[in-house]
Amino acid sequence: MKDYLVRGMTMDGFVKAVAIRSTQMVQRAVQIHGTTANATAAFGRALTASSMMGNMQKVENGSMTLQIRGGGPIGTITCVSDPEGNVRGCVTNPNMPLVEKYPGKLDVGATVGTDGTLTVIRDLQMKEPYIGSVPLVSGEIGDDVTAYFAQSEQTPTACALGVLVDVDQSVKVAGGYLLQLLPGAPDDVIDKLEQGIQRSGAVTAMLEQGMTPEDILGQVCGDLGIVFMETQEVSYKCYCSRERVTKALISLGKEELTQIAEEGETFPVECQFCDEKYLFTPEDIARLLKRI
Repeated sequence: MKDYLVRGMTMDGFVKAVAIRSTQMVQRAVQIHGTTANATAAFGRALTASSMMGNMQKVENGSMTLQIRGGGPIGTITCVSDPEGNVRGCVTNPNMPLVEKYPGKLDVGATVGTDGTLTVIRDLQMKEPYIGSVPLVSGEIGDDVTAYFAQSEQTPTACALGVLVDVDQSVKVAGGYLLQLLPGAPDDVIDKLEQGIQRSGAVTAMLEQGMTPEDILGQVCGDLGIVFMETQEVSYKCYCSRERVTKALISLGKEELTQIAEEGETFPVECQFCDEKYLFTPEDIARLLKRI
């Protein structure tokens, strides 16, 4: 079953909503980076949030980068989304030990830490990117995304994320939703939304029951009703290529490339976001030196 996200708006026009099933996306990240359970849960939540945030941006050829540095054992989490919501990412420490709140419940907050920041970099195809950064609230990522929108973009937001890791370390389900109030939303709309969020419970539980992103938004928005406006398939997708890697090698400069050439061995370059490895022979390096 392919991952996808759906965008909509409540019938009264006061709430923008997006929900996603990201199970295969997160599973692909596990395959590439070899993450253990806690890293899978934290990284998967960040990828899920990045996909929704990137899709909301809607700038052709733009991108959205989410970076989380919390001082926890996972280190830095970096995720990049394209305008459709396809994502790629990496973590500093994918092989961290098991940390649980209680038996069977992974402690994502302790994995990420709270001594740091959540930073969003929006490439809107303008002269300079927009950069917003806020202190981490809980390290649970959903709360931190909520705080980011409230503090940095002055948009009242509710973000819920979930990744359920199975006993064999695979991803059983993953997904989330993001709700944003538009200006002028009356108190009764806010009250109904809060009630819907409390009534719905955890994202993973809804996904485990077989609920779709449409079902989840319908459940959360309740009698506010919702109109669906767009459905978009999403995946873990890296844009690396030999051409891009070649340009990166050239940017190292003549001196460093000469040292690589003098070693006389094939030089491997592995993409930090995916499992693609590019091999450059001494002859390849010599040709790059000629280009410089």
